[in-house]
Amino acid sequence: MSRAATVADLDAIMALERASFPTDAWSETMMRAELESSHNRYFVIETAGRIVAYGGVRALSGSKDADIQTIAVDASARGHGQGRALLRDLLTAAQERGAAQVFLEVRADNPVAQGLYASEGFAELGRRPGYYQPDDVDAVIMRLDLERWAHASAAAGTDGGVCT
Repeated sequence: MSRAATVADLDAIMALERASFPTDAWSETMMRAELESSHNRYFVIETAGRIVAYGGVRALSGSKDADIQTIAVDASARGHGQGRALLRDLLTAAQERGAAQVFLEVRADNPVAQGLYASEGFAELGRRPGYYQPDDVDAVIMRLDLERWAHASAAAGTDGGVCT
């Protein structure tokens, strides 16, 4: 179960950020701004009192577009549905703010994340060569139609919903 992230979670989020993205982790200043922004919704998942996953979406209220900012799951917690749960919470939050479509960039060398996004209905739009630096890895740009996702989720009985 996820809950809304707060600035009080910053140290734990940054530890996971640095472990998950060792060459291109966001700075603490950037992450604090993300958590404090009224345009964003961030969630964390805790296990035994420790944050094992977090994710964020930028969804300006009333805008038809939203962007998944990041999702990270601790290596020890992968493969148990934490990433999918966070993604569904982020999509639900975007929908609640009026978004009709959601975009994201994912590393071209991360087939597990690409598979997760595709399984929820994201489709590849294109690529940004060398987007992830200093690794010089392409970004795969993906898009999701939120209305289709909501209908498919409801039909499958898998509506993510936000757990707070």
